[in-house]
Amino acid sequence: MNSDKEGIISNLYTPQAIWGRELRHHRKAAGLTQSQLAERIHYSESLISGIETGQIPSCPDFAERCDELLETGGLLSRLLDWRKGQIFPSWFGEWRDKEQEATALRAYEPLVFPGLLQTEAYARVLLRGDETAVEARLGRQSVLTREDPQPPTLRCVVDEAVLHCPIGDLKVMKEQLEHLISAVSPRLSVQVIPQGMHSGLMGGFAIATLKGGDNVLYAETAVRGITTSDPEDVTIAVERFEAIRSEALPISMSIDLIQKAVSEKWT
Repeated sequence: MNSDKEGIISNLYTPQAIWGRELRHHRKAAGLTQSQLAERIHYSESLISGIETGQIPSCPDFAERCDELLETGGLLSRLLDWRKGQIFPSWFGEWRDKEQEATALRAYEPLVFPGLLQTEAYARVLLRGDETAVEARLGRQSVLTREDPQPPTLRCVVDEAVLHCPIGDLKVMKEQLEHLISAVSPRLSVQVIPQGMHSGLMGGFAIATLKGGDNVLYAETAVRGITTSDPEDVTIAVERFEAIRSEALPISMSIDLIQKAVSEKWT
């Protein structure tokens, strides 16, 4: 980790961090503090600090306003072209790397099936036909079938509502649920938590356990996912996952419930 007097930079050489340093260079060349820039382009000072340290990605509107005020000739907007070549959003890339390194994964989903267990058709509906995004999501799933190193164990819990939420047509849902059933093995478990009041109502998240035992948390927000190894956040997430899992149906009963959904709703 690298730092300077205006913030912590987690990785100096990501495209996002390089873009942030360019912004800082032109801001300072214009003789402006972060606070002064924030006031003039109508963005928060904390956002500017996060962008300059590479922790938060810029957006086109932000870049355009900075270009205009700092008189960069459109440089900052052009430098955002690095985003066009990304398969994953910048905020997801870090989690994808941790997912690939993991020796164990735990995931809770209240709205859709976990990405690692989605069929191609199901993913295509969720991703609105974006074939590049579909291919990337399916590519992540290779972590479950790799030979060296050994695939991580995967423990999933989904809300019962996910079994009944129509993502695509009958065929898509039937195939997805049958795929879920067939995926179950000693190293991969799927449990269903009955609808109603339970510990998972705060939203979906995943935990990756890395070699050596460290845990990393990935949590969804309304605008992006967040990857963190903050000990307090990780501890809370681990405790919550175990609470959710304890409230879920056993694996055999969960499979029976999934099969029932297939026969009664999606056939």
